[in-house]
Amino acid sequence: MILAAGLAAPSGVPYYSQWESPELVPRFVDGTLDPAADPRWAASGARTAAEYGFWSRRVCGLACLRMILASRGKPVPPTMALVERALAWRAYIPDGDRVIGLIYRPFADWVGAEFEIKAEVCTDLTVGTIADAAAPATPVIASVHYSIRWPDCTPPTTGGHLVLVTGAAAGLLRLHNPSGLPGVSQRDVVLPATDFGRFFAGRGLLVSA
Repeated sequence: MILAAGLAAPSGVPYYSQWESPELVPRFVDGTLDPAADPRWAASGARTAAEYGFWSRRVCGLACLRMILASRGKPVPPTMALVERALAWRAYIPDGDRVIGLIYRPFADWVGAEFEIKAEVCTDLTVGTIADAAAPATPVIASVHYSIRWPDCTPPTTGGHLVLVTGAAAGLLRLHNPSGLPGVSQRDVVLPATDFGRFFAGRGLLVSA
């Protein structure tokens, strides 16, 4: 693929996976390695490997937040410290062995109050709006199907996973995927906007500079 001017270079936005060991993501997602066996699990701030294993599958939105904080030169808390704050703000709501969330409105209220990040909740977001807004300083947190890690596949539905879109040009979008595959779909992934649209749920958050 020939990249459009402005997308050929890295975005400059630091990358965070939702797992502490990004190189092991293929094994986490294909089931050959339990996330609780991540050798770096303690870096998340979890109290136990089991706690880390439970939350690591659910913190794509917090990984996006960590990327935004890092790009703005702010301290980047460990994942579980952010989980605790998100729970306090009810951006996540435990429901038995499930978790409801990430819930956009309390998330936006939280990051505005505690990190001075202005995030506009958009429930009717379009790919065109993302393309107009997305830049390293004004990224878009977009809801897509997790199978976007395999960009050539046909997703069974849309939504359920969050990625950080950091740029657009000439019908292409550039993004960081917290659950992407190393060397394939993790950092500064460039996709045709039409392909992105197949995974996109039409909602997300616009982050202001």
